[in-house]
Amino acid sequence: MQVETFNQQLLGKSPIFQQVLRAAKITACTDVTVLIQGESGTGKELLAAAVHQFSKRNNGPFVTVNCAALPETLVESELFGHVKGAFTDAGKDQTGLIRSAEGGTLFLDEVGELPLGIQAKLLRFLENSECQPLGNGKSVKVNVRVIAATNRDLNEAVNEGSFRKDLFYRLNIVPLQLPALRERKDDIELLISSLTARLAQQHGLDAPRFSVQTMEQLQRYNWPGNIRELKNLCERLLILLSGQTIQPENLPLEFRQTTHQASKGDIRLPEGGIVLEQLEADLINQALDKSLGNQSKAARLLGLTRSALLYRMKKHAIG
Repeated sequence: MQVETFNQQLLGKSPIFQQVLRAAKITACTDVTVLIQGESGTGKELLAAAVHQFSKRNNGPFVTVNCAALPETLVESELFGHVKGAFTDAGKDQTGLIRSAEGGTLFLDEVGELPLGIQAKLLRFLENSECQPLGNGKSVKVNVRVIAATNRDLNEAVNEGSFRKDLFYRLNIVPLQLPALRERKDDIELLISSLTARLAQQHGLDAPRFSVQTMEQLQRYNWPGNIRELKNLCERLLILLSGQTIQPENLPLEFRQTTHQASKGDIRLPEGGIVLEQLEADLINQALDKSLGNQSKAARLLGLTRSALLYRMKKHAIG
């Protein structure tokens, strides 16, 4: 697989996004456990798949597990498997999702939602590569790489007692923090162009064009649903306005309200102007003071992800 695959599947030229891709490419060449963090819709599964495809395991399976969707009473059986008779409905042996990823990669999406009891068993598997099916006294060696992902702040989950500290450290060997779309707005035009072209081919329709005013309006939007929301908008506009030029009035209401809402803000530019870099550094220091140095809380006060805050702290040499 060529290095360009990352850039083909994960589009974006913004520095904060390229930094993540460079780390992912290096990590993919190893067999180390990876923890991908980021808001919902930022592309965590796509990044995990790219890491797998670029790794030496790319001929093996890529097994995706949505930990949040596993029934609590069946989590252990689904992950580790079971033998016949292990419980009432266990009519036959079941391999389990971990063993089904033999020779490949196991992607644990929303790993922060796993029950504490299963977290302990997952930790044991990560430490010695042994998988013990439910109802079987013997463990089975499994050759699997683990990539985990979450949209939760696992540091906070550890402090709250809902996530094991030892498991967090075992997963967090190489952390990859995907930025929210609002942190990489320079990539919006590129993403819209690529997604619209791809969807037009998929649906057999003529791709719409976006006026300059429309593109500016979309770049002002905050994108709470991130790239998933952007893709949904592109598909909607493609189907409803195929081959046409999209004007601001063609956008859904929530996208047209951004300018009006911004005009109601309380922030006013002083007559003498400001030094923007100095203002940003001052706001970061204020947020850190208010949060008593807790970077996750400071990031939330500023409307940033923790990785974006760390990036800006490094830029302004804030220790």
